[in-house]
Amino acid sequence: MITSSIRSFFIDGPAGRLEALLNAGAADAKHACVVCHPHPLFGGTLHNKVVFHTMKALNGFGFPVLRFNFRGTGLSQGEHDHGKGEVDDVRAALDWLEAEFHLPLIFAGFSFGAAVGLRASYADARVAALIAVGTPAGPVVAGEEEPRVYEFDFLKECTKPKLFVSGARDQFGPRAKLEALVAWLSEPKKLVIIEGADHFFEGRLRELREAIESWIRLAVIHQPSAVR
Repeated sequence: MITSSIRSFFIDGPAGRLEALLNAGAADAKHACVVCHPHPLFGGTLHNKVVFHTMKALNGFGFPVLRFNFRGTGLSQGEHDHGKGEVDDVRAALDWLEAEFHLPLIFAGFSFGAAVGLRASYADARVAALIAVGTPAGPVVAGEEEPRVYEFDFLKECTKPKLFVSGARDQFGPRAKLEALVAWLSEPKKLVIIEGADHFFEGRLRELREAIESWIRLAVIHQPSAVR
């Protein structure tokens, strides 16, 4: 079990400083990670429970893990940009991680954070693997102003290892739509559906962590070409 220290600080973002937390990793860490939070207009922050448990799963391997608040959230400067400027916020976080650790990077995001962060990281040569939790592959929430954020055509030819973890009762990512999306994507890829879980994995956070940990062992640490 990794016992990690936590550093609170700000990173420079394109719309001003971004509030961040870093869970330190082991001295011999092989990867560094970023985890992005869900929609800020619906209460999403870096302290979200799903984000926290995703961080713990990654940090348990000794990887340093960065969480940050998107522009206009918490102490981060700027204003919400409906998923457009937030892509650049993720790029700023990836830049900070690369400069700080000089390690291959792993992207992970939950809901809005997954949709936005995948756009920033799928073609970034520094990013070795992608994790999308609670992927919003279904109908756009009433009142949303950024429907394009939830389109994933850009991922079609991405050959990086990709993990999708969602609940069987996810109201923002219906199982059939998510299965169709993942089937359409290039290998390597893996879809894990957690039975009984909703979008926020209430009562199923342990299963979420176990799904991420199992995939990291197989796809990132031991057999990077074996993910199916």
